[in-house]
Amino acid sequence: MTIEMGRSVKSWLGLLLLAVLLFGAGMASAVVIPGEGLPEPALDRSQPQVQAVMKTQDRHAPGLLSKPGVVGVATGMAADGRPGILLLVESFDAARGAQIPAVLEGIPVMVRVTGKIVFRAKGGIPGAPADDGSSSDQCSGDPTGRFSRPVPIGVSTGHPAITAGTIGVRVTDGGNVYALSNNHVYADENQGAFGDSVLQPGAYDGGAEPGDGIGYLTDYEPIVFSTTAGNRMDAAIALSSSASLGRSTPCDGYGIPRSTTVEAVINQNVKKYGRTTGLTKGRITAIHAMVNVSYGHGTARYVDQLVIEPAGFSSGGDSGSLIVVDGKGRYKGDDRKPVGLLFAGSSLVTIASPIDPILERFSVTIDGE
Repeated sequence: MTIEMGRSVKSWLGLLLLAVLLFGAGMASAVVIPGEGLPEPALDRSQPQVQAVMKTQDRHAPGLLSKPGVVGVATGMAADGRPGILLLVESFDAARGAQIPAVLEGIPVMVRVTGKIVFRAKGGIPGAPADDGSSSDQCSGDPTGRFSRPVPIGVSTGHPAITAGTIGVRVTDGGNVYALSNNHVYADENQGAFGDSVLQPGAYDGGAEPGDGIGYLTDYEPIVFSTTAGNRMDAAIALSSSASLGRSTPCDGYGIPRSTTVEAVINQNVKKYGRTTGLTKGRITAIHAMVNVSYGHGTARYVDQLVIEPAGFSSGGDSGSLIVVDGKGRYKGDDRKPVGLLFAGSSLVTIASPIDPILERFSVTIDGE
């Protein structure tokens, strides 16, 4: 108990210090730490007050994103439970220097220090191809390994030219089955060609052609590298088969996702299984996010995205992970219903695209329960 009380005191001291820094810079913006003081009720985009905040956010987003060090703007929840505008900034210094207003059109403005937002492929130099013929079983606990076929979802994968990302989920068009992941995982940031192999595991984890192929790049949504773009997803599909690709995570994961999706709401409990961090749980802290994401080929602006916290929910290599509802409390009936597709983040936050526009783009459905 003493340790927990010490952590709580440190957290509040940290909040106080940040508030002092912001007020000292002539700003009165509220600063909210996720999970501390957040009320239980959720906020969804159908509510009039949320719609009003999103419209105000849209009007001011270009100006806010032009401020040095501001990497995103979204609709989140203030400490009193009201919806507000959330600014994502790279650092304390950026927050101080940006002269961020406390209120816009009567709507509270909150600040979250996130660091730079980057795509979530595994960094580093690809490893040497595996040559021992070893395979991981479904309970290996190592999502970076080579799995016996059909491989589970949530494990290492990628185009041969990239390092490694994550198999998000198996989807179907009613006849064929496909692996769903990110453009930067399966299409190498628009550089891949239809028919290119996708591997399990990814090249960084020892995957190599032809033995480790589980399918072929079939389609992807191009990424527009511009800070004036309106990208809505980082997504691609690879034609596979039920013999090569399964429907469930490894046995230490959440199992088989549901086929029915659900719309993301602010304060919603979620979970994911990914190549690097395995099973993690978090909370959607903002929706309707406009963010600048840094890639190897440039910076791309995304609109109408999701912000998930806390720190540690994802890391490099988790790109492509399917995000599903964590069914507890009010969300018990929605457990494992897909919400989004993970593709970017920082050491403090995760960014995901809503799942429904992605499924509509490729004319597929989740091949789940």
